[in-house]
Amino acid sequence: MEANLLVIAVRDQARSHGLMKTIGRQQVRNPSACGIIAGSGEPNRMPELLNTRVEDCFQQAEVFFKRPFKRPVVSFKLRGQKAGVAHLHENLLRFNPQLYRENSEDFLKQTVPHEVAHLVAHQLFGERISPHGEEWQLIMRGVYELPPNRCHTYAIKRRSATRYIYRCPCPDSDFPFSAQRHALVKQGRGYLCRRCRNPLVFSGLTRVE
Repeated sequence: MEANLLVIAVRDQARSHGLMKTIGRQQVRNPSACGIIAGSGEPNRMPELLNTRVEDCFQQAEVFFKRPFKRPVVSFKLRGQKAGVAHLHENLLRFNPQLYRENSEDFLKQTVPHEVAHLVAHQLFGERISPHGEEWQLIMRGVYELPPNRCHTYAIKRRSATRYIYRCPCPDSDFPFSAQRHALVKQGRGYLCRRCRNPLVFSGLTRVE
């Protein structure tokens, strides 16, 4: 029932705002409606630009649904492969600063409204909806004129790591130690070769992987 009401609401609002012709086919009629901010690649302006984009997305939703929405706390402490996370119960948005710096324009265009749409859907319909279900998809299409993509396609750069080469009397014996394990050896911990049972000794060589 709630999903049907949202379909009707989005369809009616979409027609009145001229956002799209049908609920099932994405049609962006005004690219500037996405609210992309010039100069999005400036790293020092990341908090300002992301907060501004979040506010713009909430204002779009308020105009669309003709009701207020509670603003979230915005955090930039997210690492790993996720570009953004919406914590529904805490009303918290977390964004990945590294992925923002590498994909700032698309991040502002797609990732921010993606996460805001989760909070909007939660405030409208509560907990009994799927995270990327019909309600969220219709908000992405109807309010933000964006495709409801579940996941980003940003390239994830693997961090380089220095390996410390340890050896024993065995031929062709290279044991690459991580920085953490190398530090433990310097603190007195020892490691043995499983074949010859001799201690592994740092060769003085390193390599980057």
